[in-house]
Amino acid sequence: MTKKKDVSTLRRDYSGRSLTKKDVAENPVEQFARWFRQALAADLTDANAMTLATATKQGVPSARIVLLKGFDESGFKFYTNYNSRKGRELEQNPSASLCFYWPELDRQVRIEGKARKLSTEKSASYFQQRPRLSQASAWASFQSSEIESRETLEKKFKEIKKRFKDQEIPLPDFWGGYLLQPSRIEFWQGRPNRLHDRIVYSKINNTDWEIKRLAP
Repeated sequence: MTKKKDVSTLRRDYSGRSLTKKDVAENPVEQFARWFRQALAADLTDANAMTLATATKQGVPSARIVLLKGFDESGFKFYTNYNSRKGRELEQNPSASLCFYWPELDRQVRIEGKARKLSTEKSASYFQQRPRLSQASAWASFQSSEIESRETLEKKFKEIKKRFKDQEIPLPDFWGGYLLQPSRIEFWQGRPNRLHDRIVYSKINNTDWEIKRLAP
């Protein structure tokens, strides 16, 4: 009989390479690009998966996993149903945060800032790149709303496929992208004995960042 594990005893030591202020790029987006390339090169499962944390106007938080779909100096992009819980919360309170966790590399990246909607043109351009069935599912799902059953969802999906048969599926007016514009980005490197390395960038104006080291 397998012995039940006590969750309080679950632990592992970290053995990542060191991370110092001298190691990192002057710009955090460039530093993120380095780490993201390394995550892709390591062939990690869903390397672009990130936790998105949002909150209501009253500060009640919620979090979920979404996929990064682009980044540059302007910010980090993801797409969703604007009527979903995250969409409604971002409408009330644009402050949000992202967290990447790559356990195989003993690394985290934490990003804080404000999210704004991408233009309809940019959202439409991305939407047309999606697989056709993913386009149909965007129309079929009223994300975060209560539904009667799985069968209800499957029926709606079939209806949408039939509705747009032999024609291009357009961008729904309730679906599109967000750009999270960062004001703070932290790079966490797991190290032995819980003495982790943490380097944080804080934005001080439109182009410059202050770099500090934090205690683990």
